[in-house]
Amino acid sequence: MSTDTTNSVGIIANPASGRDIRRLVAHGAVFNNDEKVNIVRRVLLGLEAMGVERVLFMPDSFSIGPKALDGLQTALDVSILPMFKTFSQRDSTQAAALMGAEGVGCIVTLGGDGTNRAVTKAYGDVPLMPISTGTNNVFPKMLEGTIAGMAAGLVACGLGDAAVGRVPRIDIFCEKTNESNQAEHTGSAETPDDIALVDVAIYDERFVASRAIWEASKIKELVLTRVEPGSIGLSSIGAHTPDRGDSPEQGLYLRLGEGGQPVLAPIAPGLLSEVSVVESRPLAPGEMVTVRHRQPCVLALDGEREIELRQGSTVRLQLNPKGPRVIDARKAIDIAARAGVFIR
Repeated sequence: MSTDTTNSVGIIANPASGRDIRRLVAHGAVFNNDEKVNIVRRVLLGLEAMGVERVLFMPDSFSIGPKALDGLQTALDVSILPMFKTFSQRDSTQAAALMGAEGVGCIVTLGGDGTNRAVTKAYGDVPLMPISTGTNNVFPKMLEGTIAGMAAGLVACGLGDAAVGRVPRIDIFCEKTNESNQAEHTGSAETPDDIALVDVAIYDERFVASRAIWEASKIKELVLTRVEPGSIGLSSIGAHTPDRGDSPEQGLYLRLGEGGQPVLAPIAPGLLSEVSVVESRPLAPGEMVTVRHRQPCVLALDGEREIELRQGSTVRLQLNPKGPRVIDARKAIDIAARAGVFIR
């Protein structure tokens, strides 16, 4: 681990975000990598203005970091992480772990719900400044790069700690059947098999295939960490359900099927679907939902199919209030302004 943790920030930019199959089956916009380069350039300028000295980049197939630096006048000490590249989600997880070991004060992410989920798996307790680069995201927000860089810089330099808040996540514990036909946990009570930041769906499909979800009729159960009116994706189903609870600390469980209450929700850009909600109930922090299905199905995490479940599999989904620490950019700017940070 590096002993010099002075004013350093990590940047993880995913070149694959904003380009999945929802651009074909719905009306999602393509977010090209040249625009990500421009965003990163503005993030760097915001970081430097707030006193950040060192920046670490995750290497990627498009070389977003080096291209952002091309022609940029900056005194930042910038380096690319020396890591084995797979050009998959594993790179984001590995980069986050390395940045945490280097002692960065903040990690800026450019990507969607999936990118931030991959980062959260390994990053520890380092504050995140997520920037959405897509049209189907709930966890990261659309935010101007300059403002994101300034907010991340303030937190990394110890000037915006009060703007960092913890958000919940879903811990996923899978069980498998051993040779004596008894259930075994593949994870421990402390270490889940996987996590989700926004939603977990039981999806009536046998294979992961193209990953993205767009057929609402195949959603059988849904667990949400949050209910935000105005969101898009599977979480919008919960947001449009009357019986959703009132506390921001609560999650939501939904069971879908025939004979329930019809709910109209935008599950993808321009794709409004009517689903039938049979059961809806709030989830308290720490509450566990047990899922058992007789037929093979798929577990979708944050809108993407990830885990194939065999017939008779059991999965436990727990709402964990101790999820990642996230920066509220506008709050960070407000705190700094009231403290006179911007007075020259």
